[in-house]
Amino acid sequence: MSLSREQILQADDIKKESVNIPQWGGEVWVKGLTGAERDAFEISIMEFREGKKPKLVLENMRAKLCVMTVCDESGKRIFKDEDIPILGKKAAKALSTIFDKAQELSGLTDQDVENLSKNSKSAR
Repeated sequence: MSLSREQILQADDIKKESVNIPQWGGEVWVKGLTGAERDAFEISIMEFREGKKPKLVLENMRAKLCVMTVCDESGKRIFKDEDIPILGKKAAKALSTIFDKAQELSGLTDQDVENLSKNSKSAR
């Protein structure tokens, strides 16, 4: 059966899961990225310079993805982009746990991140 436009647009396809973070003493909700959010995340970890290939910038990569995917039970983000630097100072194990779940829910693999660094100048 072929899906209609309406069926696709109405599909509840952004999954979220509760994840235990012992370092923080409780659980957080983590949601998968939308297509637009994934694009924004990928752009945020790239540095574009005129005349050069894009460069992968890993600084605060885990905090960036956590800010974009930690949410309340309804799926609304609880962090703002401005929280990235301070969240980056939290326990690496906690951030990695969230990062791994966000990757899983978003279909974002380590290979996808590695491939970003191989993009051509036209990726911009």
